[in-house]
Amino acid sequence: MSKDRLNIAVLGCGRIGKVHAQSIADSTRASLAAVADAVPDAVELVAKQHGARVTDIGGIMADDAIDAVIICTPTDTHQDIILQACDAGKAILCEKPIDMSVDAIECAKAAVEAVNVPFMTGFNRRFDPDFAELERQLREGVIGDIETVTIISRDPAPPPISYITSSGGIFRDMMIHDLDMARFLLGEEPVRIFAAGSCLVDSVIGKAGDIDTANAILETESGRQVQITNSRRATYGYDQRIEVHGSKGMLRVGNVLQTGVERADGSGFRKSPTQPFFLERYGQAYRAEMGTFVDAVLHGQPVSPNIRDGLEAQRLADAAAASWSTGQPITL
Repeated sequence: MSKDRLNIAVLGCGRIGKVHAQSIADSTRASLAAVADAVPDAVELVAKQHGARVTDIGGIMADDAIDAVIICTPTDTHQDIILQACDAGKAILCEKPIDMSVDAIECAKAAVEAVNVPFMTGFNRRFDPDFAELERQLREGVIGDIETVTIISRDPAPPPISYITSSGGIFRDMMIHDLDMARFLLGEEPVRIFAAGSCLVDSVIGKAGDIDTANAILETESGRQVQITNSRRATYGYDQRIEVHGSKGMLRVGNVLQTGVERADGSGFRKSPTQPFFLERYGQAYRAEMGTFVDAVLHGQPVSPNIRDGLEAQRLADAAAASWSTGQPITL
């Protein structure tokens, strides 16, 4: 693309749409050209804050001045919007999950590849500075051959039940980030998965057909293993940790705290609390994600994570849900 600035539209002005709109506004290489949302108050707020034009999806797709769309609408609308964006020749950044159906994602993937539009799946954790540095060192072989990966992800509190009932369940909504991170770090595809879960935080979640506490073990063909643990409750804040053990050592990323101040007195050593939730914890990651997307589109470079990454993470999430449901390991 022979431009030095990307004109972008944000579709969906809820919580994550606001995050992406701010990242675009902060960029020196992108402009927030338009916003769309079915909720008038939400779209007007974002438009006023960033000086963007309010329109609808059809208007965005028909506007040749708009180069890319950021899809932050409900998951069940993603496939249709992706197909429209492909027809309009616009680059796409789509929030996870791309769709609850693997078949629907495969259909979207075929459309994206047929017209060769840039497509990024919104796995923002890959762009966290610490996680990205961990992955870089793994590729350099600083700890030798990877043997085990441990990923811990715990939310401070459960989301509303109205969200739980439409989320697709903990494996597709929450663990899908960790499943993508497992693929990102391993450098080798998992071939087996075993998952277990229960409802320990809120019985209402169980009555809604979901669980709030889950664990999964993934294995690759070479025998590397990943352990993932999820919980909808962490009384101490947003818990996000990764440890990778290898033949020559170990790499670890701990929690990001609200401050780096540590206090010591007669009662012991005390650190600051962890960041309260994902907006604070992954603020840098969201900005880096948008910057990577913008640069890739402007310079005609490959986009990563791409639509295949979104598809493979969904396959793993479906397999984890099936394993939990049947109590049996699933071969991929």
